[in-house]
Amino acid sequence: MNILHYRDADRLPAVHFGYWPELLVEWAEQGHLDMALAKGWRDGNDADREIDRLIGWDFNWGGAASPNNRLFPPFEYKVLEELPDGSRRIQNREGLIEKVKPGVQSIPMEDDYQLKDREAFEKLYKPRLTYTPERIDFDYYRHFNEIRPTDRPVGLFLGSMMGDIRNYCSVIGMSYLIYDEDETLFEDIVNQNADMQFKVAEAVLSTGAAFDFGHFWEDICFKSGPLIDPKLFDKLTAPHYKKITDLCLAHGIDIVSLDCDGVTEQLLRTWIDNGVNTMFPIEVGVWGDQFEPARKKYGERMLGVGGMDKRAFREDKAAVDQEIERMKRLASLGGFIPCPDHRLMPGSKFELVQYYAEKIKDVRL
Repeated sequence: MNILHYRDADRLPAVHFGYWPELLVEWAEQGHLDMALAKGWRDGNDADREIDRLIGWDFNWGGAASPNNRLFPPFEYKVLEELPDGSRRIQNREGLIEKVKPGVQSIPMEDDYQLKDREAFEKLYKPRLTYTPERIDFDYYRHFNEIRPTDRPVGLFLGSMMGDIRNYCSVIGMSYLIYDEDETLFEDIVNQNADMQFKVAEAVLSTGAAFDFGHFWEDICFKSGPLIDPKLFDKLTAPHYKKITDLCLAHGIDIVSLDCDGVTEQLLRTWIDNGVNTMFPIEVGVWGDQFEPARKKYGERMLGVGGMDKRAFREDKAAVDQEIERMKRLASLGGFIPCPDHRLMPGSKFELVQYYAEKIKDVRL
């Protein structure tokens, strides 16, 4: 927290963003982890903390407290059709129709979607995107300060302005909704979703539960830029970001991070101007460093957590050392915490991850 407030700090922390489950199984089969620990891992849970201890991480940035600010109740998971090649057409918990192939661990292929028109929105989605007190475990949050960790920063998950909507209807479905003959439908969906998420955050913070940072998830960009016109994104989401980040400020939370994959440059202005000040995980991909150009453009308003090319963990110590040197240079700009730029993937070498966690903590600021 000192680093993100441009205050003095003794060293860099060793921060991560979790793992592909298949990697943890690999590590268990290699004898680095107990298999039950590997299969029991989730962001921020006891297994996560034990793996932190074994590797040498300080904490997982993705382990924020998560109230129920998505579809409530979720859709029923259904197998709709068994296909000749062994794959299945399923309805997932977000109402999206997908093709799932056994043994393939990746993002399933989107096959169809239900959020196609106002009738579907009003009947299927709007009731699930409405705030009700049942979304909040008030007793848990009233006692949160007594049980919250004291050895790492604790975040509050604030939801998503548009990434969740993309999940509900796919990129294709979202694109059609934007240009639907019902001109206000897409805007109404965004407003309904954002209003519910504001009320969830407001209810949690009303209990007196204290948090060090807030955290949004979006994933609304890919390798060439946004999945939506940046001007439309700004028009529809900026007021909602501002309303939620102002709520955070009123409760002493002045660090608000946002997880968006891909090339985010064209959306940064919306986030930075509306209280979202910390970009995460700042993917490197094939496009290179995104943090330093953004820092030059937005100055010290632009904070970052991420940016370390996780592919080095599949290589050798020389590759990891090269990334550490690059992280040192970015950290010297201030307001930046190195972190692998997404989930660690299969093939990452346990000993190299341990080596990175040890060496990054040796960096003095």
